[in-house]
Amino acid sequence: MSQVSASIANSSANPSAKSNTNANYVEFFRHCSPYINGHRGKTLVLLLDGDALTDGKFNNIANDLALLNSLGLRLVIVHGGRPQIESQLAQRGIKSQLHRHLRITDGPTLECVKEVIGGLRTDIEARLSMGLPNSPMHGAKLRVCSGNFIAAKPLGVVDGVDYCHTGEVRRVDSSSINHLLDQGSMVLLSNLGYSPTGEVFNLAIEDVAAQVAIALKADKLICFGEDNGIVHDSGQQHSELLTKAAERLLQQYLDGLTDSQQPHSQLARQLTAVTTACHGGVDRGHLISYHQDGALLLELFTRDGTGTMVLQESYEQVRQAGIDDVGGILELIRPLEERGVLVRRSRELLETEIDRFVLVERDNSIIGCAALYPYQDGSAELACVAVSDDYRGGNRGDRMLSQIEQQARAQGIERLFVLTTRTAHWFQERGFVEADLSTLPKGKQALYNLQRNSKVFEKNLG
Repeated sequence: MSQVSASIANSSANPSAKSNTNANYVEFFRHCSPYINGHRGKTLVLLLDGDALTDGKFNNIANDLALLNSLGLRLVIVHGGRPQIESQLAQRGIKSQLHRHLRITDGPTLECVKEVIGGLRTDIEARLSMGLPNSPMHGAKLRVCSGNFIAAKPLGVVDGVDYCHTGEVRRVDSSSINHLLDQGSMVLLSNLGYSPTGEVFNLAIEDVAAQVAIALKADKLICFGEDNGIVHDSGQQHSELLTKAAERLLQQYLDGLTDSQQPHSQLARQLTAVTTACHGGVDRGHLISYHQDGALLLELFTRDGTGTMVLQESYEQVRQAGIDDVGGILELIRPLEERGVLVRRSRELLETEIDRFVLVERDNSIIGCAALYPYQDGSAELACVAVSDDYRGGNRGDRMLSQIEQQARAQGIERLFVLTTRTAHWFQERGFVEADLSTLPKGKQALYNLQRNSKVFEKNLG
């Protein structure tokens, strides 16, 4: 029996397997649909060094770029060609020269750079022109536009060393790029820049990507690299990194370098690019791996992504709840209500009490909540403390508690109390002590549910 026939036979014999597959697909589609909607019309700058264009890695990336273009994202692709240039220089017997970790581009080197980059640009345009193979989008007319959008200037002489045709970005023609993006085209840029006098300069591709992202006021700068983001010394991946922390890591790396004749690591170059972009007004920078099939889609359309995101401020925030958050709170607390951890609350009750809640919001999703209910005797109840099962262990409960305590003190409240059946130790570890039922305000005592038999804990705020 052929593999196809066997697959059909197995599917017929096990209809539940097909049903489970369909359910998983529906669940996935529902999960990613808010991200699809949220990214429509956004501007993304994607950095593809030469390593990402080799060994067939670019085929999967090109498919994903075509898909993103069809979903209404504005895409600028910035490509380099370091390994290809090194190979071409070696074939011609030209020694690669570096100073302060940057290539010195003399006349023969510049000719190699232009030849390699021209060939890569043609290959990229051809691949993107295919659309999505084996799909209804095969042969779709995806417009890819290139041009002299990067004005450059020479680096000049540094430490007595003439960089020759090595330059830096002087200006980005953002209006022309935006015009093409508005027409639905993808824009393809390289590490070549041009001067008003007709000179060609070899630029650091990371500098081009960062400056283009800043000039376009892009929503994201996404860098494809060898590594899947940044990893702790313990081996755990950084899913999110603030720019200050990223710069500290970068400085530690730079402090360890002694030989200016060696290039910086790819990760260090890309981390410099995303921090520069973030300081220039770009919302977020992302470091993902070209080795992982679909890394770009996972980074954009799943809550936690796949690589490391660098940003100026945390995209997870504690804030006051509003009426539009009622649905999200209900979705968060429903599993805890079903397990008996929380008392059930109706939508109507939540709507009337929504101003008492604080939230932890992560990328427009509510992943934690807590509420403060003041009483006339100067005490207040801390209630409905919940954190999503997917986000336990990130100090989110502590951050909400801190916010609640701050609000309570501002209202002149001297004592917090909480009723709990399952989480006594958590509150005790944060300064709450067990108390008698008689210490509760009279109004709360009257509402006490004997069947739940909740324990009472209190904390003085003085």
